[in-house]
Amino acid sequence: MHEDTAIEISIDEDARDTVVRAVLSLGGDRFEAIGRARRNPQDTPMPVVGEELATARALSSLALQVMEAAQHKIERFLSG
Repeated sequence: MHEDTAIEISIDEDARDTVVRAVLSLGGDRFEAIGRARRNPQDTPMPVVGEELATARALSSLALQVMEAAQHKIERFLSG
């Protein structure tokens, strides 16, 4: 069996904040996570760093949600 899926990532940012939304549809389930990064006003603007941090945070949250969903399915399977 082979299945392709994709994670949809949207990035919104301004001079100070970056917000990333990650969405994954997998096996009939939909997972959504938000990652945020905020630039210290004293730091030099480097938008790519905010994008990377916010993306990593969103993907980390997404991974946790998928792991928890899998664990719940395993627990339901084993209990009955």
